[in-house]
Amino acid sequence: MPPVIQLEHVWKTYRSADVELHAVRDVSLQIERGEFVAIMGASGSGKSTMMNILGCLDKPTQGRFLLDGCDVSTLDRDGLADIRNQKVGFVFQGFNLLTRTSALENVELPMMYSRNSLGSREMRHRAQEALALVGLANRADHHPNQLSGGQQQRVAIARALVNQPALLLADEPTGNLDSKTSIEIMEVFQTLNEQGITIVMVTHEHDIAQYNKRCIVMRDGVVRSDSPVLERLDAKAQHAALENA
Repeated sequence: MPPVIQLEHVWKTYRSADVELHAVRDVSLQIERGEFVAIMGASGSGKSTMMNILGCLDKPTQGRFLLDGCDVSTLDRDGLADIRNQKVGFVFQGFNLLTRTSALENVELPMMYSRNSLGSREMRHRAQEALALVGLANRADHHPNQLSGGQQQRVAIARALVNQPALLLADEPTGNLDSKTSIEIMEVFQTLNEQGITIVMVTHEHDIAQYNKRCIVMRDGVVRSDSPVLERLDAKAQHAALENA
């Protein structure tokens, strides 16, 4: 099977008047199925641009990007929208839940925009399964204002999973959470990864990167290092220790 992500000499250049800004410079890398990868870097390093490319929100200026074997570089706007819906699940820092709808209805939303139309019973069943995966089966009828920040992020993760994407892409998913809740969310991500889900997480927090299996560090648009996380943190053990403290 092909890698989930394959970048071949990818550049992203922004032009303003006579000025060129190379946000991503000649990046080549692969991410295999079942990996859990952190992309790190300071502001201006290119990590956000990289996230936009991996999430099919933007296209490379040069080079080739294959997502789950599909050459994204050749797609038009509609093609990018289709592959975003089918191949990528997004988790953001701000949750982005609809306030007047239940957790279950929030999770159902991506299926409503899918070309693979499903009946209401199937959508409900898949949304319930996704909520169960993140430990919120008993909160399906709750609205966001009835949930804690950590529970809202779990709903957002369930929503990202419901279309069974090839890639789960998380952008600073613990940025709005306290330390204890961040550990709980990282436990969810580690559990999902153990079940075979491929996860790429963009973060500036070194401690959050330590929960991943591999860390890619960017600076000035270039990959400066790409290595396994040797002293990996176990979120489940940390969570248990906090509960017993």
